[in-house]
Parts: sequence; structure tokens; C-alpha cells
Amino acid sequence: MSKVQNLEPRDKPNARLDTPTDLSADAVKEISAALNAILADAFALYLKTKNFHWHVSGPNFRDYHLLLDEQADQVFATTDELAERVRKIGGLTLRSIGDVAKHQTIKDNNKDFVAPLDMLRELIGDNKHVTKAMREAHELCDKHDDIATASLLENWIDQTERRTWFLFETSRASDHSGH
Repeated sequence: MSKVQNLEPRDKPNARLDTPTDLSADAVKEISAALNAILADAFALYLKTKNFHWHVSGPNFRDYHLLLDEQADQVFATTDELAERVRKIGGLTLRSIGDVAKHQTIKDNNKDFVAPLDMLRELIGDNKHVTKAMREAHELCDKHDDIATASLLENWIDQTERRTWFLFETSRASDHSGH
């Protein structure tokens, strides 16, 4: 028995956006929802990381400023791939800042001042949160035999874990520097 399904037309709000796929309608709906939540969190994490990049201060300013800028770029780089993957499987993706706000699960930080180590620790938690969501999305992909999305998620999980590791080690180094 083949795991490959025939391409079937699905009921869609707009037939012009009905991308052909061999995934079931349930698979498209479930995987798209999971990826859109990750996409919303990626935008929220990107903006929070840039916010901290813009507002970091103190003796480690240059190191933190550069680290946060690099990490923001990494997070932003995933947004187009996430959205395009949703479209490739026949789903619809986020359309606006309001749509991002509706779907994001990462909390915004609107404080006027955040201590540098608190910034790093908050971003550690947020990156771990994204990793968890990606692992859950990967399980959905496995359930629906969507190996392409699962493969992308594996790479993104690795990138997110790398960011977490760098933030963690940077925060530890700062804890022991006497500042």
C-alpha cells in the first residue's frame, strides 16, 4: 500500500489559492494552524529581540547588541520559509500585525527598561517555548506523513536550540564576570 495519496480538490474560501497537495484536508488544516502559530511567535520573538537589541545598555553593550542583532536576523529568516510552507501545502497564512497578535503565544515586553541579564533570560524562555511548539508541529507532520515540513522543522529546532545555548552561555558568563 502506497503512502502517497491522489491529489484531491478541497473546499477552500478562494479557489485561486487552492494549492494542489497530496495531504488530506485535515492535515493541511492542522499543520497550517501549527505553522501559523509558530510564524506568529517568530514575528513576536523577532520584534522582542530587536527591541532588546535597541535598548540594551551596560558594560557588555557591544557583545549583547551584536548577539541580539544576529539572533533577530536568524529568527526573521525563518518567517518567509514558514509562511511559504503553509502555502505550499495549500493552507492560508497570516496577513497582518493584528493576525500575528491573535496567534502569538509569546508575551510582548513593553517595559521602558529591562536589565540586560533579564533580557537574555526572557529570550531563553521564549526560544525554548518556540522549540516546544516546533516539536509539537513535528509530531503533527509525522502523524500526517508530511516529511518535507518535518524536515524544515528539524532544521529550525536546531537553530532555535543554538540561539538558546548562546543566550544561556552569555548569561552565565555575565553572572560570573562580577558585573
